Amino acid sequence: MRMLRRAGADVHRLSSRVGRARRAPQGLAASRGCAPKGLLAPGGKIRRVPADLSWSLQPLPILGAAAAGGAYVSRWRRARAGRGGHGRAPAWRLCCFLGALLLLLGALISPLDTLADQLFLMHMLQHVLLLDLVPILAIVSLTKAIMRPATRRLQALEARMGALAHPAFAVVAYVGVIWAWHLPALYDLALRHSGVHVLEHLSFLAVGSLYWWHLLSPIRARVGLRGMAPVVYMASTKLLVGALGMGLAFAPSALYAFYVHRARVWGISAVTDQALAGLIMAVEQSIVMGVALAALFIRALAESEREQQRRERYEPV
Repeated sequence: MRMLRRAGADVHRLSSRVGRARRAPQGLAASRGCAPKGLLAPGGKIRRVPADLSWSLQPLPILGAAAAGGAYVSRWRRARAGRGGHGRAPAWRLCCFLGALLLLLGALISPLDTLADQLFLMHMLQHVLLLDLVPILAIVSLTKAIMRPATRRLQALEARMGALAHPAFAVVAYVGVIWAWHLPALYDLALRHSGVHVLEHLSFLAVGSLYWWHLLSPIRARVGLRGMAPVVYMASTKLLVGALGMGLAFAPSALYAFYVHRARVWGISAVTDQALAGLIMAVEQSIVMGVALAALFIRALAESEREQQRRERYEPV
């Protein structure tokens, strides 16, 4: 009897150790951002699944892009038909606006939108388009002649907004919205609920448009960015957002449960996916800041030259 009891105790201890050993890989995988055990292929490797490359074709972005495109083309043609129209509404401005619409549709209805639910790095590409590239092209497409019917209304709105129209508010809004939506709880909530996801995208478009409006607007603002102010304005935002990107890139574990508990597209682990997404954010912020500062410097030189020519024209000989 003693031998049987001792053997039973040994079997119980052995089964307990086996149970702990079987549970450990799943917990370890979750802590390191790898796929849970149910998503692993035989042999412990990450199970590869094919990417879903279907078009989402959501009606709201399509209708919105069509309405915006129709309004812009109509106004561009009127500005171009006026005196000196080719200079006030050049063809390349129209190309910029159409490019903005194409990028917007690419972000919201193309396979990129479908891939964003499968890979963090694709979701980050989507955010980059909505935050920076779409607003930049849309605002660059505007000129004083094209904006003329709405100029006074915009200036009146700016006066009523008060502190909200100040560039400092745009900096706080841009950085705050990006950081807030990348908190794990809020980020996962947006991915699990379509209504919250739409709100996330609208907020990115809004703060991106406000941020770039202060830098690229064809209308002179009540509180403008002159001298070294554009450098400080951009550095204060791009460095803070870039820091978020680097934090994601070098985080020791995956932060977003939505991506952790999914089969891995192309076999990319959750940690690698997150690192690539963080690098996309950090590198994009650096490239955009450099290009934008170079463009602003060239524009400042051109404006300075025009001002000098204007003074020389009215100076007595």
